[in-house]
Amino acid sequence: MPFHLAIPVDDLTAARRFYGDLMGCAEGRSSDQWVDWDFYGHQLVTHVAPERLLPPASNPVDGHAVPVPHFGVVLKMDDWKLLAERLEKAEIDFVIKPYIRFQGQPGEQATMFFNDPAGNALEFKGFANMDNLFAK
Repeated sequence: MPFHLAIPVDDLTAARRFYGDLMGCAEGRSSDQWVDWDFYGHQLVTHVAPERLLPPASNPVDGHAVPVPHFGVVLKMDDWKLLAERLEKAEIDFVIKPYIRFQGQPGEQATMFFNDPAGNALEFKGFANMDNLFAK
């Protein structure tokens, strides 16, 4: 089942450049205050609500300061690599640059973190074997 997530932004033009142009999300319904996005088959809505933007916070994970809150998608490894290459080519300012987390352990995964123009943190994970998504 697809999830629905609504997030605050301060500029819909910047959101359109980021989610539409850079991330490749198709735009759905919209108004002058919000835009629906097809976010990898899920419904992401960017609402103009600058007063709701959160200051940065983080928790330590695998030697990195992981931004909290964050959201994203789990991809097959080849798709994750293509996205990482596209973002690096676009010179995205990564919060945590693409790398392999938990190497050699159950749940080994590729990960990267970056912010949208409003400061919302996104994480994209890549798994060589999707059966390891919940491995302990």
